Amino acid sequence: MAHTRLRPFNTKDTYPEQELDNDLCQAVITQNTIYLRGQVPQDLDTRENVGVGDPAAQAEKVIDNIELLLSEAGAKLTDICKVTVYLTDIRYREATYRVLGRRLKGVFPVFTGLVVVALARPEWLIEVDVIAERE
Repeated sequence: MAHTRLRPFNTKDTYPEQELDNDLCQAVITQNTIYLRGQVPQDLDTRENVGVGDPAAQAEKVIDNIELLLSEAGAKLTDICKVTVYLTDIRYREATYRVLGRRLKGVFPVFTGLVVVALARPEWLIEVDVIAERE
């Protein structure tokens, strides 16, 4: 069975200042499993960065993106099984986890949090990837 790929793009369009030429997508569906690309606080349609300098606002945009992509894949937030959170500073943990906890209340996914040196753009403070299983 072929995988379904949602919102394909090329990195030369997404990161024009970098000399990259990679074909990627925002989500891959394999039968009932949905793998989302790490979501950042950027509008999926306009590529506008959201909440620069504000980890809570960035977390809201990230979870909005996740919810939108899951909807496009025929799933919802309650279908999330695994969450991996990447933060550029441990001091952002409380603000971002409050947002994610509120938005994922009652879902009970497995959750991993990492602090990393940087993300693909310096204004991004948070990135989240998820794996979901639709019915």
